[in-house]
Amino acid sequence: MEKLLVKGGRRLEGAIRVGGAKNAILPSLAAVLIDKSGDEIVLGNVPRIRDVLLMVEILRSLGATVAWEGRSLVIHTRDLHNFAIPEQLMREMRSSVFLMGALLARLGQVRISHPGGCAIGPRPIDLHLKGLGALGVQIREQHGYIYATCRRLMGTDVHLDYPSVGATENILMASIYARGVTVIHNAAKEPEIVDLQNLLVAMGARIRGAGTDQIRIEGVSQLHGVEYAVIPDRIAAGTLMMATAATGGDVLLEEIIPAHLESVTAKLREAGAQVREENGRLRVKGLERPRAVDTLRTLPYPGFPTDLQAPMMALLVRGSGTSVIMENVFDSRFKHVDELRRMGSQITVDGRTAVVKGVPNLTGATVTASDLRAGAALVLAGLAAEGETVIEGVQHIDRGYENLEGDLAQLGADIRRVNETG
Repeated sequence: MEKLLVKGGRRLEGAIRVGGAKNAILPSLAAVLIDKSGDEIVLGNVPRIRDVLLMVEILRSLGATVAWEGRSLVIHTRDLHNFAIPEQLMREMRSSVFLMGALLARLGQVRISHPGGCAIGPRPIDLHLKGLGALGVQIREQHGYIYATCRRLMGTDVHLDYPSVGATENILMASIYARGVTVIHNAAKEPEIVDLQNLLVAMGARIRGAGTDQIRIEGVSQLHGVEYAVIPDRIAAGTLMMATAATGGDVLLEEIIPAHLESVTAKLREAGAQVREENGRLRVKGLERPRAVDTLRTLPYPGFPTDLQAPMMALLVRGSGTSVIMENVFDSRFKHVDELRRMGSQITVDGRTAVVKGVPNLTGATVTASDLRAGAALVLAGLAAEGETVIEGVQHIDRGYENLEGDLAQLGADIRRVNETG
């Protein structure tokens, strides 16, 4: 097992490029399976993270050929034949649930086990199944598997009870070849959904409305190959912004889309950081000690992202005052709190609300990442702490960050990866 060793007390300084978005590339890798033409599809700006490597394994198990060329994936799906996603891979990565809509569109059937992923509380796929059922999919659950079949999907109105990103993307992909028009109401508005629409439109789909609460899909009979680069990762960018603020640093983030980070920028400014746009880039300067914020609420986009709640808490634990954080998206997403307490944080949790009383200093300790974003939070806390922090459970961090320690070291952090024996 690998660990990260972080020696705190160093300001982050310099410039850093932000890579492709985890939450955009994963549904894109599902979407390419819809194409029946046999054309080559090239996806660019692909991060080499653990979840992408798992998704590539899944695609190959289904009959697709996938090859790396630099930071791009070259994909052919002509020989797609398998509709059953391997259980072991499905359990390792929740995002593989995206494949339901794509495989139903392409093959008319799919078999999955209940998806796995990070331990951040129950994330039922009821909305996915309800939406697919509205399109005419027949679904049955047996022995831990979900079997879904359809003869011909029919366009319809789908009303989501909650603007779920995954359900929106799954229903959108399933609707590509559906007869007639499908309209998703109360759709999620995340930039990654806009990116998925742009990819599919470039492949020949007829979709409009992504980024609003109503998406309209007109069924087509065929897609075709494409060369497409996914958007930058706003969560990775936000993590680096918070790391800069936590260390009182001065960092320029390059190859990002500032508009995707407006809610994050607003909260960082409230915490005392300077954030300004420079020719499509963002410069972040932090204070020696951040300020507390009154209330931070995680919400669907364009609200503050739940994926940055834990890193933001790692910044606020040293805030000069008391901050309140309300987690409105996922249950059990405060598992990082106990580990932050080991480092000297003063945090009280009541249900979905955490009250953070800032302390002047944190102390390095041995802590364990329970999930992807909790792991990032512990890295940030270690950067700001006195002494050395040892972070275990690094495999969770690798699910969504490509060489996080390398990026931070490039900016001046004292951080390195070691194996169990040191």
